[in-house]
Amino acid sequence: MSDYNAPVQDMQFILENLCDMDGLRELPVFSETTEDLVEAILTESARFTRDVVGPLNQTGDQQGSTLKDGVVTTPDGFKEAYASFVEGGWNGTPFEPEHGGMGLPWTITTSLQEMWQSANLSWSLCPLLTIGAIESVIAHGTDALKDKFLAKLVSGEWTGTMNLTEPQAGTDLSLLKSRAEREGDQYRIKGTKIFITFGEQDFTDNIIHLVLARLPDAPPGVKGISLFLVPKFLVNDDGSLGERNDAYAIGLEHQAGHPCEPDLRHVLWREWRWCRRLSDRRGA
Repeated sequence: MSDYNAPVQDMQFILENLCDMDGLRELPVFSETTEDLVEAILTESARFTRDVVGPLNQTGDQQGSTLKDGVVTTPDGFKEAYASFVEGGWNGTPFEPEHGGMGLPWTITTSLQEMWQSANLSWSLCPLLTIGAIESVIAHGTDALKDKFLAKLVSGEWTGTMNLTEPQAGTDLSLLKSRAEREGDQYRIKGTKIFITFGEQDFTDNIIHLVLARLPDAPPGVKGISLFLVPKFLVNDDGSLGERNDAYAIGLEHQAGHPCEPDLRHVLWREWRWCRRLSDRRGA
């Protein structure tokens, strides 16, 4: 397989000459994002993707992932690469320091994402989905949810997923059937989801699923859909992990479309319990 070498000089030229980095630096929050700092960040990310992430394409292609008794084992090197990714702070580059992020402009993170995804698309889908979960919690989560989950999602200690698609619905989310019933100040959810990217993995101790489901009184169509936060392991008030939630992978999807895709798309089944609703679209 070919080696990946990120075009650092081209990226920096685009950032400085086309993306108005000087304009961003006029904002107090980005005043310390100097040209030298941007170059250093791009250069280090290029080294990481070239030396650590890129070479895993062949391992992922030859080994793939395995599923046994609800536990997924990823190809050799994938877990260790993710640990290095977290140690380097890469997962939190665009997020506010108050949540443990670096507070860099999204223009820089976009360049970094191009490196990660170009070097190894299948591996990079994990942080990509986590970033989406982080943005959802920031936009729609209560202060209690933010306090409990954001810091470890931003650091990458925990990863995030999207649980949208169902066997009978495909891309038409208006047909989803997963149901959520209130129990106290939380919810029990029953249903089946498919194509859940990194829905189970051996990278982290916990996985934070964002699940679409309907309340009993929800209207039909997309306006009746609510979004729930469902941790793989319940999180105690002190931040420690508690009981295992009742959400399990029961199959791996074997599909073409991604070079060296190590089959990291799973089915989540049975019952998700002790969940918090983030938002709904009723009346939208």
